[in-house]
Amino acid sequence: MASPCEVHVADADRPTAEAIVALAAVEAARVEAKFSRYRPGNIIDTINRANGRTVVVDDETARLFDYAQQLFELSDGKFDVTSGVLRRVWSFDGGDRVPSRKAVDALLASVGWRKVRWRSPDLTLKPGMEIDLGGIGKEYAVDRAAALVRDMSSSRCLLNFGGDLLALGPQADGLPWRVGVESLNGDDRPAKQIDLQVGALATSGDARRFLQKDGKRYSHILDPATGWPVVDAPRSVTVAAPTCTLAGMLATLALLRGRDAEAFLDAQGVQYWALR
Repeated sequence: MASPCEVHVADADRPTAEAIVALAAVEAARVEAKFSRYRPGNIIDTINRANGRTVVVDDETARLFDYAQQLFELSDGKFDVTSGVLRRVWSFDGGDRVPSRKAVDALLASVGWRKVRWRSPDLTLKPGMEIDLGGIGKEYAVDRAAALVRDMSSSRCLLNFGGDLLALGPQADGLPWRVGVESLNGDDRPAKQIDLQVGALATSGDARRFLQKDGKRYSHILDPATGWPVVDAPRSVTVAAPTCTLAGMLATLALLRGRDAEAFLDAQGVQYWALR
């Protein structure tokens, strides 16, 4: 998951707690191994190396592509799992290496879900295009792991995969889990504290992935239509929802709206915390 992952178990004996943690870890590793763009030989790598050939995918992968298509349509094309190819020129490592407009424009021909032929279970990309499920993968892993834990045990616990969280009930004493939202200025004190008893929280923002040059900060949230960072978006958006996948989707779609992020979330009727 390229980030710290943890499971807090509130009310179980040690063998049960260890079994819960092991189950969540195995599922997280499975999802990452199957869907990470960095893993050679998995289904994403197979698709990205197909060079125009049609790839037949399994049911789980097909459901994720159906979801990606739904997000593309809901966001008017701003959430696009083909836009990961832009990482060839963008490296959001906190440095100041901003690519040229010419370099960005050269990649736009390889971006666009509308250019993908998706007729489940058959997927065909044009040569040079790639799929990147990083925008939904971690949240999906949280929900999958939580579902397995819920089936195995009635213990109350909190799953946290790199800041995307899901609570299966409150702590043993009935108190909520206290979750901190990372500060924008990099200090150790959280910008906000959220009490979570059940359900999910997901955060999207540029606290760790950004560029800064000549006093201007460039967020890693890219507009696939232009290939450039979204303008006037909040620095961070955290959303509460019943599932981590839904919370993450709403947080990301909000950031893609730029200055209209809060208005978008207000219209959804969800609880959220936006930092600018």
